[in-house]
Amino acid sequence: MKHDPSRAIFEMKQFGEYGDVNPSITDSATYTFLQAKTMTDTFHGEAEGCFLYSRHWNPSNKYLADVLAAMEGTEEGWVTASGMGAITSAILQCCNSGDHIVSSVTTYGGTFAFMQNYLPKFNIKTTFVDITDLDAVRKAITPQTKIIYTESMTNPLLQISDIPVLAAIANEHNIKLMVDNTFTPMMIAPAKLGAHIVLYSMTKFINGKNDCVAGAICGTHEFINSLIDVNSGTAMLLGPVLDPLRSSSILKNLHTLHIRMQQHSKNAMYLALKMKDAGLKINYPGLPDHKGHELMKSQMHPDFGFGGMLSIDMVTSDKASRFMELMEMHDVGYLAVSLGYFKTLFSNSGKSTSSEVPEDVQHDMGLSAGLVRFSVGLDHDIERTWKSIEHCLSIINNE
Repeated sequence: MKHDPSRAIFEMKQFGEYGDVNPSITDSATYTFLQAKTMTDTFHGEAEGCFLYSRHWNPSNKYLADVLAAMEGTEEGWVTASGMGAITSAILQCCNSGDHIVSSVTTYGGTFAFMQNYLPKFNIKTTFVDITDLDAVRKAITPQTKIIYTESMTNPLLQISDIPVLAAIANEHNIKLMVDNTFTPMMIAPAKLGAHIVLYSMTKFINGKNDCVAGAICGTHEFINSLIDVNSGTAMLLGPVLDPLRSSSILKNLHTLHIRMQQHSKNAMYLALKMKDAGLKINYPGLPDHKGHELMKSQMHPDFGFGGMLSIDMVTSDKASRFMELMEMHDVGYLAVSLGYFKTLFSNSGKSTSSEVPEDVQHDMGLSAGLVRFSVGLDHDIERTWKSIEHCLSIINNE
C-alpha cells in the first residue's frame, strides 16, 4: 500500500504534560538531572528520553522531528533554524576534505552557491550535471564522490528527478542520495523511493505562512545520531537549532498540509491549463506535455496533485518585470521570493532565487532571462485570479 503521509501525521499521539491536545512548549535552554550519572550518559548518547541542552535536543523540537519522520517514512528527523541550515549540516556531515559531490545544476541558488563557492574552502568539489541525464550522473561519479544531490522537483526549471534510479546508482557506489523535497511535500516521499537523506526548507509549504524560517533533515537513526553527536556532529557543533516556539507552531500547521497541498495543486493546474490555452510558454509537471509528467505520476501520491509551482517564459527580464509589477498592482499576489504561502508569489528566478548561478550557467541549463516562477496560492476564486493575470497580459500585449 502506498505510503500515506497525512495518515502518518494524524496517527501520531502527542500530548502535553497535563493532557493538552497540543504538546507542551518547552522553552528551557538547559535541563536538570536528578543523578549525575544520567547527565554523563546523556552526553554519551546513552540515556533514552533525557534532554541535555536545547542546541542538542529539546522536547518541542523532538515532537516536530518525530512527526516529520513519520510523514517521510524515515527512522528519525531533526529540525534546524533554516532550510540552508539543514542542507549545509547534512552535506558537511557526509563530506570531508578531498571528497566530491555530484549535484543537479538546476537547484536552489543558495545550495548552488554553497557547493560552488563555499565548499572549495574545505577542498570539497562539486560536479554539476543535468540530473535528468542519468548517464551524465553515472559518468560524474569518482572514487571521491560521497553524495548525489538533487531536488525532487528542481528549482526553478521544475525538472523531475528519477529518485529510484538515482538511489540505485548511489547504492552501486556506496554513496548517499540526498534529496531536497521542499517543492513536493506529501506528493513525493523520497525515502520511500530509495533516497537516504531527505531535506526541507520548512519555511515554504510545510509551514505555509511565511512567518518563520526553518529546515528539516530526515534519515536513519544512525545518520541523525551522527549529526547531533556532541563530539563530531555537524548540527550539534555548528548550532543551527530551531527555536521551540517555532517548532510548536510548525507542528500545528503540519496537520493542514494535506489540505493545503491539494488546493495549491488544484489552483496551479487550473492556471496552467488557462495559460496553455492562452498560448503562453508554460512549464507545469501536471501537463501531459511536460518532460517529467509520466515520471512524476509514477513517483507521486495521487491524492495531492502535481504541486503549486509553475513558470512561464516572458523571454526578457524587462518584460518579466513589467508583467510582475502589473500582477501585484492587480492583486494577483506578491512580487516576492519564497513559496508555499497562502497568497500567490511570483519572481524572476534568474534575478532572484537563482541569481547566485552565473548567467552563462543559467543559459546552459536552459533558464530563460524572462522566466517568471509562480508559487500558486490558496485562492478560493481562482477564476478571478486568472482574469487578473489575463488582464495584465493584455496590457503588455497592447503596449
